[in-house]
Amino acid sequence: MPSAGLMAQPANTEKYAEREDNPVRRTADEPLSTFSIDVDTGSYSNVRRMLNQGVRPPADSVRAEEFINYFDYNHPAPTTRDTPFRVTTELAPAPWNAQRQLLMIGIKGYDVPKAALPPANLVFLIDTSGSMDAPDKLPLLKSAFSMLTRQLRPQDRISIVVYAGSAGLVLPPTSGDRQGEILEALDRLQAGGSTNGGDGIRLAYAMAKQAYVKGGVNRVILATDGDFNVGTVNQNALETLVADQRKSGIALTTLGFGQGNYNDALSEKLADVGDGNHAYIDTVQEARKVLVEEMGSTMLTIARDVKIQVEFNPALVSEYRLIGYENRILKHEDFDNDKVDAGDIGAGHEVTALYELTPVGSTAARLPVLRYRDAPAAQAGKGGEIANLKLRYKRPGQDDGGADSSRLIQTPILRSQLRARPSESMRFAASVAAFADALRGGSRYDGWGWERIAREARAACSDDCGNQQGEFIGLVQRARALIEGEPARTAAVSD
Repeated sequence: MPSAGLMAQPANTEKYAEREDNPVRRTADEPLSTFSIDVDTGSYSNVRRMLNQGVRPPADSVRAEEFINYFDYNHPAPTTRDTPFRVTTELAPAPWNAQRQLLMIGIKGYDVPKAALPPANLVFLIDTSGSMDAPDKLPLLKSAFSMLTRQLRPQDRISIVVYAGSAGLVLPPTSGDRQGEILEALDRLQAGGSTNGGDGIRLAYAMAKQAYVKGGVNRVILATDGDFNVGTVNQNALETLVADQRKSGIALTTLGFGQGNYNDALSEKLADVGDGNHAYIDTVQEARKVLVEEMGSTMLTIARDVKIQVEFNPALVSEYRLIGYENRILKHEDFDNDKVDAGDIGAGHEVTALYELTPVGSTAARLPVLRYRDAPAAQAGKGGEIANLKLRYKRPGQDDGGADSSRLIQTPILRSQLRARPSESMRFAASVAAFADALRGGSRYDGWGWERIAREARAACSDDCGNQQGEFIGLVQRARALIEGEPARTAAVSD
């Protein structure tokens, strides 16, 4: 029998959806780029957890758009609430190659003070299976939900549903001014049993419907570390269950905790089909960021089914590449189809997207010249437009049926908007994008190495790097030491 020091470690069964980076597109062949916005940030905090533990993250755990959107770039906010968000663009030489350009699209939602948020009907759906018995799982989860509980107002309602071998109701809908009862119910939770998540989701939605607040915030918050291994275990069946429930006006947020059996692929997908968002909680500080500081954007949806479509002008742009959003790509015909689901924006949310462009005539083209293709017509188009940005969205509570259900915003992007140098916000976003690429193998950023990424990030925030920016620079150095230094432990591969 092996000694205690030689006992085998539990198998790492973390699951990440396999994907490939967006390819470079030839504008003459594919002038349209269409995708759904994404406000998730779970990939960044999960990868941070691995790097801080000296574990090299698997490539598929890195989603560039979630790295980029973890940070605030101070995009301008709307001046009125007539339109729930403001769209801005910036065009500048790409920091890694001046022969290319970087296009940054910024979306900023109007903010709502916490006191002005509509009444909230929240169901905490908590995994109490045996695997949650670890300091970074159930104890951290209880601390996180306790923080949120202390933000409640008398008009808010909280229910608590748990699931292990079976689902159970721990706390029926309870007023926010009875925080003591809610906190006591959280404190009593203990881990044990297997994981029947399917039954838990059904009971949680039943509680949400029972306490439904018309015109309010109705949301299930699912907190778990991993797989559903009893009951409804088929991922497609779970996705269908959640997608059916969102039609009743109840959103689903997923919060990931812990390690070893964390199912990132399922947590992210359920939040996507549930009209919610996905975050990963690795520290008390991250819990405070997601559930206290960003409570309005996490809870209150101000725009639904937000889709972006960019049409590039082949007379001025020979190639383009969308950075990240690989699992958010939409068919071009789905942009105008109001039946097709897309991402949502919460109050005060920022969304950032980056495109790398190669201008016509640049020596930095990536794609080979085609022997039998005529060059695009040498005309600049309308007023030197390099692209036209279109964005569709719905107001919360709108009926999906009407032909005029969604609203359209159009923004032309002009060649004359090209700046001599990128702003500090764009430089920092570029550094974050390059870091994500370096963690996935480092093939897209023209020789930028770890030191150049860190140097650009430091320069972008001048002498006033905030806590998150400073932490990012430290993570770049940690990743460099881990990957270029001694062989590192490796996390689970993709499923």
